[in-house]
Amino acid sequence: ELKLPSYKGQSPQLHLRRYFADLIAIVSNRFRLCPAARHLAVYLLDLFMDRYDISTQQLHVVALSCLLLASKFEEKEDSVPKLEQLNSLGCMTNMNLVLTKQNLLHMELLLLETFQWNLCLPTAAHFIDYYLSIAVHETDLHDGWPMVCLEKTKLYMAKYADYFLEVSLQDHEFLNYAPSLVATACVASSRIILRLSPTWPTRLHHLTAYSWDFLVPCIERLLIAHDNDVKEANKQKGQQAQSAQHAVFQPPAPSAQQANAQQHIPQYLQAHQSSLQYHHPASQQQSCQQLLSSTHTASYPLQTCPAALQTSAQARGHVQTGAAMSLAVPLEVKPCLSVSYNRTYQVNGRYSCITPCFER
Repeated sequence: ELKLPSYKGQSPQLHLRRYFADLIAIVSNRFRLCPAARHLAVYLLDLFMDRYDISTQQLHVVALSCLLLASKFEEKEDSVPKLEQLNSLGCMTNMNLVLTKQNLLHMELLLLETFQWNLCLPTAAHFIDYYLSIAVHETDLHDGWPMVCLEKTKLYMAKYADYFLEVSLQDHEFLNYAPSLVATACVASSRIILRLSPTWPTRLHHLTAYSWDFLVPCIERLLIAHDNDVKEANKQKGQQAQSAQHAVFQPPAPSAQQANAQQHIPQYLQAHQSSLQYHHPASQQQSCQQLLSSTHTASYPLQTCPAALQTSAQARGHVQTGAAMSLAVPLEVKPCLSVSYNRTYQVNGRYSCITPCFER
């Protein structure tokens, strides 16, 4: 990790970086590649863009070549995407691009020479499993109460950590932090979201070698991105509700899982209606950093959607693409984050009962 190449963020195409990082994420989910391959591919793309001035059309070839190299390095041979599969992607047809074996070989050789044939480049995805091994312990408290089910809490922790890992891919500013620090911040942010205390226990401090104060700037970036995702999810949910009201057909009956979720939501909202209301904007001026650094037992109250973070293994497909760039590739649904919560990151908050998501 100490020998990683320097990143200066000076690419002339830096404004396109988000689109191509999302493209790699979509394609990797399409072929069910592991997170390590996805993160390595985006990292290779970042380093290559940082050193060359590349046309937009050629960037598609570079991005897919980075994904191919990363999958060859991290995956089994059977999982590596084939040439005809890549050419069938919607982004390739939209750009009138056709990859040839010779073009890919030339691009892979250029990439390997750029990185001096060294692909042993650690990313946050390489650290996360190690940290998750002790991210949740039976001595942890949820809202000051003992956890009802340790295994389900570990499952939620893993899902949120995966989500925050995907968030870190979308902003090149996270390259300013060491990969191990980003992975550590993902675990810490997940503990804040899940309202586990102490927020940063001694065991995690010793394992990661990062103190809480050192993590705060990266955690703040992750939580702000989470904030924006929640707002966007609520906005889309409101638009869907409005369109449903104007629909002339009868909507289909909810599934058993949806019906179960709807049954739990009103009870939870009634129990915490007073504590879950939004604060007036004037009270939201205090920064995340001030609140996060003030105590290690921060509470992060939110209205938990009982359908959130389902146990599906395909819940890692969180990417956002520009409206003008259509990608005809199946995109797996990210964990349900259509929740509303108090943006002020309350500290020392206590509730009198366990969140329903831990009772299921």
